[in-house]
Amino acid sequence: IVFSLGDLTEGQKLKPKQDGSRYYECLTSFILVRSDQTTTPLKSLKISENVTYDCINIYKQPGLDHPLLKNHTIQMKPSRTELNSQTGNNITQKNKIKCPDGTIPVLRNTKDFLTSANLFPENYVHPQSVDSPGTHIAGVRSHAGPYRGIQAWVYGVDLKIEKDQASYSQIYLGSGVNNKINYISAGFMINPGYILATDGKDGKGCYNTACSGFVQVSQTIPIVQPIDISPTEPSFLRPFIHQDKNTGNWWLTYLGPDKPNGDLGYWPKELFNLFDNGANMVGVGGVVKASPSGSSPPMGNGKFPDGGRRTSAIFANIDVLNSNYKQSKISSFPIEILVDSPQCYGLRVGTVKWYRRTRLGYFFNYGGPGGNSCGRMAFT
Repeated sequence: IVFSLGDLTEGQKLKPKQDGSRYYECLTSFILVRSDQTTTPLKSLKISENVTYDCINIYKQPGLDHPLLKNHTIQMKPSRTELNSQTGNNITQKNKIKCPDGTIPVLRNTKDFLTSANLFPENYVHPQSVDSPGTHIAGVRSHAGPYRGIQAWVYGVDLKIEKDQASYSQIYLGSGVNNKINYISAGFMINPGYILATDGKDGKGCYNTACSGFVQVSQTIPIVQPIDISPTEPSFLRPFIHQDKNTGNWWLTYLGPDKPNGDLGYWPKELFNLFDNGANMVGVGGVVKASPSGSSPPMGNGKFPDGGRRTSAIFANIDVLNSNYKQSKISSFPIEILVDSPQCYGLRVGTVKWYRRTRLGYFFNYGGPGGNSCGRMAFT
């Protein structure tokens, strides 16, 4: 699972499992949390050979090291009304994590991770970038803000891609003025490294846990979470990015039909200068980043959306919060279809007969095989 915020991105290399499957991560925004052994953990949890979480004092978490958060007071839980919940196959953690009271789980970063994190922002650009060579998109977005939040069921399945490529499915929101951008996203990414990205008013951003800024409050759900996903059976994640009505902070919550919602933490309002009254744009879609050679990886499950709704990747129950925090389908607002490379990727908005009921809400199928002739530029 990967989280991302704002301008720049970063990545960490993970070794494939011996059974051939790979790890995914969830993508959210702005600034990341990291455990680089400068803070003494109260407890450490080794989940696998390559994954260790340190239980760090919540008030000493690296996320609070950001210079804009010197006088920040931690908000322990969001002040919100619960969203309507839809049924679906929610991801369950294979390895349960539970840190002691007063601590949070933080993925331990290696020297290789920090090196990759410094290089990744130079190569991976978010969808609002003016120049995104080799980046391709298939999704929908709306500029009819201000918006206070967005959520959707996000599809994830294992794909075979090269180490210098990336393929991800995300929800995002952003605002841009005079070449300045505030940006937050969350979803799945397939990459030899995993990512969390954000952009704030300092003009910088990152992926996952390579820099400070995100304030984590959950004792059980880490901000970066490798997930073992089958290459044949898709898994679904339902991230919800929403602005707190009382504090203005931007929370990341996992919504689920059969268990309590999980509030991971938030990006403090101090990190942004264009989000005070909400975000003026929201979007959902698949994104790929080609290798320097020009070869573009598959998107979704690698299939064009030209069959039934179950044969290709899908985004479902795409809802937004308007300026008054009222929940509605994204299709309640003017939307824009984004497909910049139809020879390699496609998108088909879902339709349901008027006499049939569906629990999918507003949905669309998307994806494609990629290839060597997908073009150079994505939408801006």
